[in-house]
Amino acid sequence: MAKQERARRTREKVLTAAAEVFASQGYSSTTLNAVAERIGMTKGALYGHFPSKRSLAGALINESRHTWTSLRAEYDAPGADPGGVLERVVVGFAGRLQSDVRLRAALRLAADCPTLAQSLSGVLVEMHHALTELVRRAQRGSGFPGYSPQLVAALLMIMMYGLLNAPAGCAEIVGAPGGEPLWRLLFTALTGNGGPDSARPEGGSAAGPASGPVSGP
Repeated sequence: MAKQERARRTREKVLTAAAEVFASQGYSSTTLNAVAERIGMTKGALYGHFPSKRSLAGALINESRHTWTSLRAEYDAPGADPGGVLERVVVGFAGRLQSDVRLRAALRLAADCPTLAQSLSGVLVEMHHALTELVRRAQRGSGFPGYSPQLVAALLMIMMYGLLNAPAGCAEIVGAPGGEPLWRLLFTALTGNGGPDSARPEGGSAAGPASGPVSGP
């Protein structure tokens, strides 16, 4: 049991070290030697946990799927207000992106490594579908305006990515980790009266929130 625990802890250290190198240097410039040296291992010892750089990257991408799933389950409690669930899931994931180097590395890997992009694309598609459904639920149960759920979900994901690349000056303005004040501003704007001319209700052509009740999916 003690041996298994040591192996698990070593694997965790390797994943974190790899994420730090991937996030700062990108996939092509990362080497297994650099990862091993970061935590004082030999390359041979590292091979005992991950046989290749691609396997390391794949493990980080698989972990990003688990992170999203577990975060959603944490906030999506039975009986919770759907609008509150949507906001907590989004703000929570955005904050996790800021604090979790493994998650940030997984997102960079999609751009840096085309052979792995399809795996991460699947995670992102799952996220978009889940956010779309959360928006629909908020429309049905919390009076969230009837903008296209797919459009709102895409906007939320774009905001998450944008926060990762915001200039330092913007970070000072936003303040809280994960940009919580910015998210509150966005949700206030989305749930206010009227809306941007470019936002259209799902299945309709009129701009702004739908005037009638929101139908099911």
